[in-house]
Amino acid sequence: MHLRLIVPSDRSERVLDTLVADPRVTSIVRLAGAAHRPEGDVVECDVTREATSDVLAFLKSEGLYDDGAVAVSAVDAAPSRNAQAAEKAAPGAPDDAVIWDAVVDQAYNEAGGSWSYYVFLTLATMIASVAVITDSSILVVGAMVVGPEFGVVAALAVGLFLRKSGLTQRSLALLVKGFVIAIAVTVVAALVARAVGWVDAADVTADRPLTGFIWRPDRWSAVVAVLAGCAGVLSQTAGRGNALVGVFISVTTVPAAGDLALSIALWAPHQIGGSAAQLGINLAGMTAAGVVTLMLQRMIWRSYLRVKRRSGARVEA
Repeated sequence: MHLRLIVPSDRSERVLDTLVADPRVTSIVRLAGAAHRPEGDVVECDVTREATSDVLAFLKSEGLYDDGAVAVSAVDAAPSRNAQAAEKAAPGAPDDAVIWDAVVDQAYNEAGGSWSYYVFLTLATMIASVAVITDSSILVVGAMVVGPEFGVVAALAVGLFLRKSGLTQRSLALLVKGFVIAIAVTVVAALVARAVGWVDAADVTADRPLTGFIWRPDRWSAVVAVLAGCAGVLSQTAGRGNALVGVFISVTTVPAAGDLALSIALWAPHQIGGSAAQLGINLAGMTAAGVVTLMLQRMIWRSYLRVKRRSGARVEA
């Protein structure tokens, strides 16, 4: 990971000495007095992913989060010998290390609630409603991919696990508001389509071999939601965002919202409860699995570090 720091001049020497003394840190550069807002020295360095949380904790204790600046970015490749030596000095595998400050920062960003979040969720729900009408599994997959809700679910899991009530409330409110708006807009669109004769209740209540599962949740709905929640949170904490596409395709949140909107607009009361249950099962399952995944990651990583430290102490003795 690459760190770009603005260090107040009265702490610059202490921060620099600590970074230089850490074998897990390399490519250290100092530009004295180069920063103007806030004022101070610019320090840049590369840190192994396993050591990033430790280094950030030190920087936070030095007041850089308040009086200076800290920016973290990923390094795609570092083939130099210095980088390889730093990696060898850090215990564990990079993917196993969680940079908690980055996870929390990303969670707050996801819970921000931009207009694009509402637009994408509404469009995904409308695509899902068309998938229900046409009984198209391809459109169901398309709706799942377009849906942006997993980031907010992950933020909710982070808030619950780290006991950050503000983040938890913001994430939960955004999930509820987003789905209410998306379903409401889709209901209006379905009513318009019904008025012009494009759809009727039979399109929803008819036998749908490819999309009927959406409003008929079963035990496998909960299993898939839990597995998807684990995979999604793990992909975010391990920095493997490409794995999220598979998570999007596996969960039935947006399709259930589309089915629910159609069932309300075309009045298929026996499907309303099933669609709502499918939506709730998936959201609850992913959130609970996310919390458990975060808990296990922290527990396993801490246990691993304790074992490595004890082993190292015995070797030195």
